[in-house]
Amino acid sequence: MKRVVVAGMGFAGVRAARALAGQGMEVLLVDRHNYHLFQPLLYQVATAGLEQESIAYPVRAMARNWPGTRFILAEITGADLDARTLRTSAGTIPYDYLVVGGGSVTNYFGNDAIARHSFDLKKLSDAEQLRNHILWSCERAVAETDPDKRRALMTFVIVGGGPTGVEFAGALIELVRYVLSKDYPELQAREARIILVEAAERLLLAMPEKLSAYGAEKLHRMGVELLFGRRVVGASGEQVELDGGEIIRAHTLFWSAGVRAAPLAEALGLPAGPGGRVPVLPDLTVEGRPELFVVGDMAHVVQDGQPLPMVAPVAMQMGVYAARAILAREWGRPLGPFRYRDKGSMATIGKSAAVAVSHGLNLRGYPAWLAWLLLHLYYLIGFRNRILVMLNWSWYYWFHERQVRLITDCERSVEKVE
Repeated sequence: MKRVVVAGMGFAGVRAARALAGQGMEVLLVDRHNYHLFQPLLYQVATAGLEQESIAYPVRAMARNWPGTRFILAEITGADLDARTLRTSAGTIPYDYLVVGGGSVTNYFGNDAIARHSFDLKKLSDAEQLRNHILWSCERAVAETDPDKRRALMTFVIVGGGPTGVEFAGALIELVRYVLSKDYPELQAREARIILVEAAERLLLAMPEKLSAYGAEKLHRMGVELLFGRRVVGASGEQVELDGGEIIRAHTLFWSAGVRAAPLAEALGLPAGPGGRVPVLPDLTVEGRPELFVVGDMAHVVQDGQPLPMVAPVAMQMGVYAARAILAREWGRPLGPFRYRDKGSMATIGKSAAVAVSHGLNLRGYPAWLAWLLLHLYYLIGFRNRILVMLNWSWYYWFHERQVRLITDCERSVEKVE
């Protein structure tokens, strides 16, 4: 029986494993975490809207429903590609086919100061730490008598006007205006500043200009300050430096201005292309390695003259294709090259407000927001998770309350500002 090892249980790995299950092959799943994480909703954990557990699902719970599939919790440390073996913290694993989907990490473009003093959202622990920090900043601001220091504690700088930055900015301003203003009556809502910095001249570059303008106008009306054509070039625990020497006194910097491929590619000795991504052939294999598939954010695929974006829909389609390619090879059936079918993109801005592009339709406002809700509920794994998320969203919609206002680690909450 041929063995397929799927390295990484992100969106691509889960789709590949599901498609391979029950097809007469041994499917071995390897990840350093024992859960699949729904990353698009991490910002809602960070802004006290959802519990961590509601956007994660145990890999073993999935694997027990997939015939011929088992899971190993291990860190991948390297590989012998010629011998077709994978080195992990749990030992050496031989394979006949290897599907690598290690995802991506935040790209700070070599700026160590920003990396040291900013927050990002790639892991569950990142979201919890950022939530702790936001709430702890409010606690410190209540006790602060110096108005300048108090203002800095309540200033939040967000870098990057893509979907993550826009969604986080909208969720954060709503948290401050509708929830924290009631929890902390000593703090005036107007004392809080949420500043969104974007190097381009508009938000959401992947969307039409009309939807971009709607998103910017909505955020502006909500109270978010927008700085276009500006870059953050430095940071410390108490200030953010913009190009041109402008200084913003702030204790919170959130970075969503870029991603690069996970370092797993380097550990496996794979070739690196732009952003650390691995150049692959049209069938998603590495040149000279027909048994090795690279999928998701780690794969550099050029389609219609442009590299495919590092987003979940691309990863899911790549994972399914890799599984089909392996099965087609084993069954001696032809399979054409991979081609991504763009079904659209969307971003939520706040309550009852979102933008969406799908199949030539441009949606904004409540219809786009409803489509965003339904799509995210659909792609969440686990019936319980869907129910919990829907209940949390419903509670906030009707009562403007976010229940997960917990500071779970005060010491780690101030690490970024020291």
